[in-house]
Amino acid sequence: MTPSASPRRFHMGDKVVHANRPEWGVGVVSTSSMTEQDGVPCQRLVIRFDNAGLKTLSTAHADIREATNQVQNVPEKAGPLTAPPPENVALSDDPRKLQTHMTRIPDPAQDPFATPAQRLEATLKSYRYTGSGGSLIDWAVMQSGLSDPLSRFARHELEDYFVYFRKALDQHLRKMVGEARDVPREELVRIAQSAPPEGQQALRRMNPKR
Repeated sequence: MTPSASPRRFHMGDKVVHANRPEWGVGVVSTSSMTEQDGVPCQRLVIRFDNAGLKTLSTAHADIREATNQVQNVPEKAGPLTAPPPENVALSDDPRKLQTHMTRIPDPAQDPFATPAQRLEATLKSYRYTGSGGSLIDWAVMQSGLSDPLSRFARHELEDYFVYFRKALDQHLRKMVGEARDVPREELVRIAQSAPPEGQQALRRMNPKR
């Protein structure tokens, strides 16, 4: 990933954008703290984005920039401090890039600052989405950053992307289970019991004898 292009430090209330996730829109920093990544000072930021909700990010990985630096590239009709429409800037027409975008694992499940237990719990929570009905659309909103995914995709496209997303999620869950091997058993039981039914089924598929 690319580190933040700006050497400045961000503070609570700063308006920012993620240069590699323009579909998230403008975000406001909720909390900021200094930390280190591989011996290099960086910031851990909790940011609430217009189109993506609350995200926890490290400036060692995420390219966070001041929102005011992006406004000059936004058409006037979009209004001040408003990101361009996601369908114009975020979603490539390249089928491979589109598939990568639509099948990526949610950030909380990969947060380098989270504990193995927290990453495992976040991974299991992603199983709350199903590949049909309103749940499919809810997943597509989360994954694409579009308020109306059907304005960009046909339903059968979303269904196909969801199949690939679920396969990627199964692989990631297997990895998270391995990383959580030192988590106390009672904590693992709590996480498993609080997981959505599809997540519990995924765990059982990994441990068919249990």
